[in-house]
Amino acid sequence: MTFNGMEKDSVIVLSGGMDSVTLLHEYKDIIALALTFDYGSNHNKREIACAANHCKELGIKHIVIPLEFMGQYFKSSLLSGADAIPEGDYAEENMKSTVVPFRNGIMLAVACGMAESYDLKKVMLANHFGDHSIYPDCRKSFVDAMSLAMTEGTYCGVEIFAPYTGISKTDIARHGKSLGIDYSTTYSCYKGGEKHCGKCGTCCERIEALRAAGIEDTTVYEE
Repeated sequence: MTFNGMEKDSVIVLSGGMDSVTLLHEYKDIIALALTFDYGSNHNKREIACAANHCKELGIKHIVIPLEFMGQYFKSSLLSGADAIPEGDYAEENMKSTVVPFRNGIMLAVACGMAESYDLKKVMLANHFGDHSIYPDCRKSFVDAMSLAMTEGTYCGVEIFAPYTGISKTDIARHGKSLGIDYSTTYSCYKGGEKHCGKCGTCCERIEALRAAGIEDTTVYEE
């Protein structure tokens, strides 16, 4: 696919949170397709709405893919309601219960199949350095191995493009600031309420990243 003379050769895994929305805007000129996965998490509904809005703004095709089996059969506090989500810092011991087993592996596998179906060459993922100790399927070693498997398992040699793997959420926020992204139009809270709780690990990480990047936080939090 081409757009304004530039080849659009990528599909992005887009949650609707800060990181993937930043990636969407930063690489919008080469993204042909955005995929959001409805896997039964507490915050899926609100994330999906944010993802759809950003794709509409940028004119990028957006598909929501249902993965109900994950919510039905997998064990994670992220799939078990707001009360199961721990509050406090975004640290390994506090956040370990929120791991959805092999979530990124499953989503990347589906995204790989979609990429080959649409004759696209890359799958974009917005994992970042702060995720590494908590989520095994966000680590560089996993991304590299999964990318190799995807390349070997497809005719067109699909590979993963994960440019944020070695940077922090604050660095991502700085990218977003330079791109003019309004982060109040993204969603992060693992509890999934109408307003961000301001207390769970992902909310704490969001607040700190925006503060450190010098961005006014206009997110609506519960009092």
